[in-house]
Amino acid sequence: MIAAPQKLSVVEKIGYSLGDLAANLIFQTLVTFLGFFYTDVYKIPAGKASFIITFFGFAGAFFNIIMGAIADRTNTRWGKYRPWILWTAIPFGVISLLAFSTPNFGESGKLIYAATTYFLLVIIYSANNLPYSALSGVLTSDMKERNSLSSYRFVAVMVAQFIIQSLLLPLALSVGHGDKAKGFEKVMLVFAIVGVICFIITFLTTKERVKPAQVEKSSVKQDLTDLTKNKPWIIMLILTILVFITLALKGGMNIFYCKYYLSGDAQAAFLENIGFNNFINGLNKFLTGIGLGNFEWPKDSPTSANSLFNAGSIIFMIVGIMFSKPLADRFGKRNVFGIFLALSALALIMFNFYSKDAIAAVFATHIIHGFLYGITIPILWAMIADVADFSEWKNNRRATAIIFSAMIFGLKVGLSLGGGLGAFILSKYGYVPDAVQTAGAISGIKMSVSIYPGLIFIVGAASLIWYEINKKMEVKIESELIIKRNAKG
Repeated sequence: MIAAPQKLSVVEKIGYSLGDLAANLIFQTLVTFLGFFYTDVYKIPAGKASFIITFFGFAGAFFNIIMGAIADRTNTRWGKYRPWILWTAIPFGVISLLAFSTPNFGESGKLIYAATTYFLLVIIYSANNLPYSALSGVLTSDMKERNSLSSYRFVAVMVAQFIIQSLLLPLALSVGHGDKAKGFEKVMLVFAIVGVICFIITFLTTKERVKPAQVEKSSVKQDLTDLTKNKPWIIMLILTILVFITLALKGGMNIFYCKYYLSGDAQAAFLENIGFNNFINGLNKFLTGIGLGNFEWPKDSPTSANSLFNAGSIIFMIVGIMFSKPLADRFGKRNVFGIFLALSALALIMFNFYSKDAIAAVFATHIIHGFLYGITIPILWAMIADVADFSEWKNNRRATAIIFSAMIFGLKVGLSLGGGLGAFILSKYGYVPDAVQTAGAISGIKMSVSIYPGLIFIVGAASLIWYEINKKMEVKIESELIIKRNAKG
């Protein structure tokens, strides 16, 4: 008898998603605040901080390939990938706390400490998150269930992103009573404890079910050769790089758009009119009433508006994620991803055409973009799991982790390139920090949050023309792999 594809319980889906909540409390902090932490909190010179982040970020990207080969060759009674989540849980928590601590060293000591802890964090992140990502490909062979699992997972990611991008700095200032260094350490201690608990829950509530049909072992060289001949994998690697270049570019440039293009007075009036300032004042009265410090939301209107725009976008990304599974189940992952990536690109392009006083329109467009892009978020990673199935179906060899490792490599390369591209564009257009910007610099800032990222998204959507795993092929691969796996018994 041929076994049906495995269904996942709600408990298992939630348990799995908690692993991404834990990892992203740290990952989102690295992406959003590591540069700020090094320069403004730990007082490392900006140029040296930039070198540490860039050099060791690329080093970690290459380690992913090694970790992928290791994970694919791990064999325990718990499976290949689950044990890595357990083994790395406590080290991840400890190193995360150390990386955001501020021991009192001289400049040389600070540089050594920062480089060492960041490198260790990059390595332990790969050792934890790569097997975690690969685990999604072996929990079930049912592609609809993978769509559902990805939706649960990325709701957790968005919760972590909301906490970090909208609340981390105010929380650090609040619990540190204005001392950013103490505040970061206290917040990161909580994140570390929560993370360890979530990783253990993920390990306990999940089960590896998908077993490859082949019994022979393959070499790392053979796995890499399979990758180079896997056309869907090549397309997904390109797409991953393009998506994360866009996210890093737009994410890093939003604050410049608010600070230097949008009217400060118009942003202040918008915050007042929607009741945002009264909300923060009321929250502070509550916090001081229970003995905590003020919730130190940034007081200048551009920074506050940017945080509010981010919060609104993230909330509607979560809403979009909820539409992802039914749309992908009906129309196929490739079609839904390409259409909504292109639509989200059009929303980005709109930022170039608003006047500096159109704050409500800017806020609304952030929300629309968040919703449209949110639909694509779970699908990207579900498609990568499908690529692992495609490789097994075509080559009779499965190398889930090494396929995911290449994609995470693309993610890190994209983030590095996107961050560097933003700095390059600012320089090219004549940007001067904390000064009245020229018309050329303003144009560059507007282009960097709209036209440039929008066009990159459109190129990514167009690349899916060559991605051959459509809805019909998804069904064919799934059914034929079930037969192969049962035949091998």
